[in-house]
Amino acid sequence: SSGINAEWPLRPGREVRIVLCQYSAASAGAREFVSQNYVELKTENPTTPILVRECSDVKPMLYARFAHGREKSAGIDDLESSEILEKLKSLDESSLQEAGNSSVS
Repeated sequence: SSGINAEWPLRPGREVRIVLCQYSAASAGAREFVSQNYVELKTENPTTPILVRECSDVKPMLYARFAHGREKSAGIDDLESSEILEKLKSLDESSLQEAGNSSVS
């Protein structure tokens, strides 16, 4: 267990999306992250949508959607699974701007 819930609880009513390519080397860490952490994320956060989108030749990205349609994103190309977990934790509501969307690189 990686302690995902204790370190970064997903709040109800939020959404996490992971976009990756099924084959590219840049998405290797994202594929590993999903295979290692998806079940625990869903088990610990049963009411939070956690969506995995596979698209050919897409740049791997993490998205977190918050109340009022606000969203943050982070590129995760060429990252290891543990680095992706850190990116996921960094996508929190506290650093969102009052209006509009915000992006984290």
